[in-house]
Amino acid sequence: MIMKIYTIGFAKKNAEKFFNLLNLNNIERLIDIRLNPRGQLAGFTKQDDLPYFLSNLICCEYHYLRILAPSDELLSNYRNDKNWDKYALEFEKLMDERKIPYSLDRTFFEEKNCCLLCCQW
Repeated sequence: MIMKIYTIGFAKKNAEKFFNLLNLNNIERLIDIRLNPRGQLAGFTKQDDLPYFLSNLICCEYHYLRILAPSDELLSNYRNDKNWDKYALEFEKLMDERKIPYSLDRTFFEEKNCCLLCCQW
């Protein structure tokens, strides 16, 4: 089975655009991988509100998987130097350290159309 996973960020999007993009792509399961999903800057995507909006606007599930979030240090380093290649390498190393390829249940991502929610700057 081919696994197709989408990604979306909430930055520079209003709620209408955000939910329309998810709906247009038939997203059934949103997986929040943000380090701080309750952050002040999360706006309409705050963890306490997002499951309600997803369920009632587009019939979509919400799940938070902190294990897929970058570390505080990794995120800080990227914000300081804006070196995407370095960030990507360090993130991949972090995922290997967390044994992500072996610790996640593939069926969770195969059962429904999934989208990872991250931050975008």
